[in-house]
Amino acid sequence: MPVKLQPSGGEDHEEDARIEIVPLIDIMFFLLAAFMMVSLSMTSIHRVNLKLPATKTAVADNKTPPIHIAIDAHGVITWDAKIVTPSEITDRLLALPPTEDTKVLIAPDQESRTQAVMSVIDAARVAGVEKVSFETKLQAP
Repeated sequence: MPVKLQPSGGEDHEEDARIEIVPLIDIMFFLLAAFMMVSLSMTSIHRVNLKLPATKTAVADNKTPPIHIAIDAHGVITWDAKIVTPSEITDRLLALPPTEDTKVLIAPDQESRTQAVMSVIDAARVAGVEKVSFETKLQAP
């Protein structure tokens, strides 16, 4: 025979088990916000690690985002962290929809050779891009 526990008053209180929904919703919103914050902090720009040359007159360009092409100290040319040749740069630029706002931003390492930089400039000019500039960092006074 099963034993049944009763409150001290001798009354028979039978309550159905309930799952409270409000605390579960609060926990789910907290977890959602936590995962969103963590995922935003994990995003990073995949670029080649370069030592940019410093200038005193650097100006930020906040208009249409340019096409970033990097040249490391060994002369390796990368576009979106993928190694490319000057002819591939020309082909990829020609494949883009033609606009006057197309800009190429070259980020040469301070130890890179001039020939590698000039080959990227020539590749952009062959593709018809007239707006070619260099990425530098502002030199501390």
